[in-house]
Parts: sequence; structure tokens; C-alpha cells
Amino acid sequence: MFRDFKSGGYNLEETNVSRQRLISLILLISLAYTAATISGQKIKRIGVQKYVGRIKESGRNVRRHSSFYIGLYGSNWVNFIEETSELVAQLLILSPNKLPCYQQGQRAMRLILSAF
Repeated sequence: MFRDFKSGGYNLEETNVSRQRLISLILLISLAYTAATISGQKIKRIGVQKYVGRIKESGRNVRRHSSFYIGLYGSNWVNFIEETSELVAQLLILSPNKLPCYQQGQRAMRLILSAF
């Protein structure tokens, strides 16, 4: 949880706020943290976290990402896919053999959206 509030998520220490603003910011971050964690748990329950939290270490079979990470970056992943859909459609014309993978990703995106 502490890393999520710092460099792993919201960069609370970079804000340099104090007193009342800090309390207000911590309350806001707590609400956002809770929402991201609940979304991450739903995404994990659906079973599509492999699209959001890819394994970055060779030889590992189990992902080490928290529910917060999955929830936070799940929304970023969906937003990125929505913004680049036209570009992806143009690229699929050049490589039609990638269409099944793209359709699988689209299905995962719909499932992730259902978690929000």
C-alpha cells in the first residue's frame, strides 16, 4: 500500500503540499486507491489480468502485481486501446494474420470495462 501512494502509483511525496491540503489529498487518494483496488480485484476474478499485468521477469509463472496495480493500469490500458483503435485498424489491414489476437484483446477489453 505504501509504495502505491508513492512512486508506484500516485506520487504523493512529489506533491510537496502540507497541512490541510495534504489531508484533503490523502482523502482523495484513499478514495481513488479503493476504487482502483476494487476494480483490480474484479479484473482478477474475471481472469483477464494477463493483459494488464504482463510478467516482466523471465522464469516466473505467477504475476506479482497487486490488485491496485491491475485496477489502475487496467483503466489506462482500456483508454489507450480506445484512443488508438483507428491506427490499429489500419495496421490490421497490413497484417490480417494478427486479427485473431486483436479480437482476443478486444474481448478482454470489454471484460475489463465491465469491472469498472
